[in-house]
Amino acid sequence: PMSSQASASPMRGELAVMGATAAVVLAADQATKALVVASIGLGQQVRVIGDLVMLWHVRNEGAAFSLFQGGQLLFYAVTALALAMLVYFSRALRGRGALLHVVLGLILGGTLGNLVDRVRLGYVTDFISVGIGDLRWPTWNVADASLVVGIVALVVYLTFFDRQRTEASA
Repeated sequence: PMSSQASASPMRGELAVMGATAAVVLAADQATKALVVASIGLGQQVRVIGDLVMLWHVRNEGAAFSLFQGGQLLFYAVTALALAMLVYFSRALRGRGALLHVVLGLILGGTLGNLVDRVRLGYVTDFISVGIGDLRWPTWNVADASLVVGIVALVVYLTFFDRQRTEASA
C-alpha cells in the first residue's frame, strides 16, 4: 500500500504549479495595471497597432469585459463561487498532470487579479481595446485574458481530452 505521504506528493506538486501560475498571472496583471495608471490618463487612448489595438485606460465597475456595471456584492459572490469551483477542480482532477494545473492557475490568477482591484479600489482597471473605429470589443486586462484562456482550455480538456471521464461514461 502507498503511504499517505507518497500519494500526497503529486497533489502538492500540482498545487505548487497551480499556485505558481496564479502568482505569475496576479503579478503580471497588477504590474500592467499599475503601469497603465501611472502612464496613461483615465480615459486616454494610446494606439499600439493603428486603430486595431489600443491601450485605453478605463475603470470597470462591472464584470469581465465591462459587462454588468455596478453590483459589487454580486461580483464578490461570483468570485467566492469561482474559488470554490477551483478547489473542487483541483481535487477532482488530481493526478492528471501539471499542464491541467497551469490552466487552473490561469483561472485562479485572473480571479485574484480582478478581486484585488475590487477590494482595494472598488473597480477594475481595464486597458486593452481591440476593434475598428467605434466597433470595439469591451476593454479588458491581463486578468480577464487569463480567465478566458483558462476557462476555454478547461472546457476543451474536460470535453475532449479527459480520458478518465470519457472512459467512465462509456
